[in-house]
Amino acid sequence: MADFKNRWEDNVGGSVVVAGQKVGFYVDKECILCSVCSDAAPNNFRMSDAEDHDICFKQPENADEVAQCREAASNCPVEAIGEDGN
Repeated sequence: MADFKNRWEDNVGGSVVVAGQKVGFYVDKECILCSVCSDAAPNNFRMSDAEDHDICFKQPENADEVAQCREAASNCPVEAIGEDGN
């Protein structure tokens, strides 16, 4: 399970309210740069500038993006995506 205290510093951070629900995604340092997240949610995840891990570069703006981010989290092979960001 992803650890908020072990997240990459270059994640966008923060949280948003979408359809009355507060969400905030991040990628922690367990990331192996497999790109599952950027394939599932390309509007929210991408490779970092350092090119050695993925990051959440934009919090979701609508229910579809929230669903895509949750799909990315559930398919992450090392459970590096968390949803408890603040």
